[in-house]
Amino acid sequence: MADQTHVLFVEDDDVIREATQLALERDGFAVTAMPDGLSGLEAFRANRPDIALLDVMVPGLDGVSLCRRIRDESTVPVIMLSARADSIDVVLGLEAGADDYVTKPFDGAVLVARIRAVLRRFGHASGGDRTAEEATTSGAGGGLLTFGELEIDTEGMEVRKAGEQVALTPTEMRLLLEFSSAPGTVLSRDKLLERVWDYGWGGDTRVVDVHVQRLRTKIGQDRIETVRGFGYKLKA
Repeated sequence: MADQTHVLFVEDDDVIREATQLALERDGFAVTAMPDGLSGLEAFRANRPDIALLDVMVPGLDGVSLCRRIRDESTVPVIMLSARADSIDVVLGLEAGADDYVTKPFDGAVLVARIRAVLRRFGHASGGDRTAEEATTSGAGGGLLTFGELEIDTEGMEVRKAGEQVALTPTEMRLLLEFSSAPGTVLSRDKLLERVWDYGWGGDTRVVDVHVQRLRTKIGQDRIETVRGFGYKLKA
């Protein structure tokens, strides 16, 4: 398992859990599959996986609550699995700290692609195809960037607000770096999906909206401005 990317997969449907585990293992991942949220939390604490796949509607401790518990302890990437693309559970999962979501039923190749895209952002290898992490973001150079009381160390990957360190997940950090590479420039949701989430096709812009909201709560509500009908920009 040390030579493989370790996936924690929490899913209560036996057929889906077993079939998905087999598919992921064929793609070179090591998988710990659990049937409920409480056993999933225990497995997370015991194994410290590289990524967690959490079904929203699992018994014992639901996927959203499990995501929140994981995020309290770790910045490990989390992908939520939901049976309904329009479900409020998707937004709740993202607000709880998930980095992305996949709608069920899903094609195995699509799930693997999303896992690998998230792992690239976090600097992990992706299954049997271990590659170096891509540049953290396009256009962001090294050094210290300052925007009012906000300081971004693009080499040390640290952020401070009024001198106090701000804890960001890697996805939040990459999003902030994308904004800081072009302060004052409006970035569309589609462009952010492409640059931050590695979407090569149209994705759900709610992923962007929720992450922007989370980032605002950490760096200041007025630091990222909404430009209605166009996207977001970082106030210079």
